[in-house]
Amino acid sequence: MSRLGKLPIILPAGVSAAVTASGLTVKGPKGEQKVLVNSIISVKVENGGIVIAPFDKAAKNASAMWGLVWSLTRNAVIGVSEGFVKKLEINGVGYRAAVAGSNLNMNLGFSHPIVFPLPAGITATVEGNTITLSSASKELLGEISAQIRKIRQPEPYKGKGIKYSDEVIRRKAGKSATKGK
Repeated sequence: MSRLGKLPIILPAGVSAAVTASGLTVKGPKGEQKVLVNSIISVKVENGGIVIAPFDKAAKNASAMWGLVWSLTRNAVIGVSEGFVKKLEINGVGYRAAVAGSNLNMNLGFSHPIVFPLPAGITATVEGNTITLSSASKELLGEISAQIRKIRQPEPYKGKGIKYSDEVIRRKAGKSATKGK
């Protein structure tokens, strides 16, 4: 049994939901999100909220799918009403980034600049050494921020590279730590 799945998802003001043949469509001020729903899960929009329950609680994957669909639906509702934000920090001498249209231009110590095309639904702003990405889709935002971080991952000796703002890099001492012994 899914403890969270039992709770209805309350729709904030300005957000509407509709059940379609393939799943659920959630619309709000920040955009529209679609959630695919497994055939063993029922979704109902009633009394200003979304109620999710399995057709048969004894089915093999009913509990897992129940919680998954509830979580995906909740992320869609939060995304279209408030949106999601990820912040990346660039550390390194001469490392910088700029937004040009729908591209993120970065100089990260390579012999060439990196031009990263941002997909539809993602907006980026750069302030100093911080890249702020925002989107209505939590899944797309996480994937794009991981791809940007992967271009130049932070290294453990000087901490140069791209990291999440709340990420802590474990630093290594390097060669000079063993010279005195």
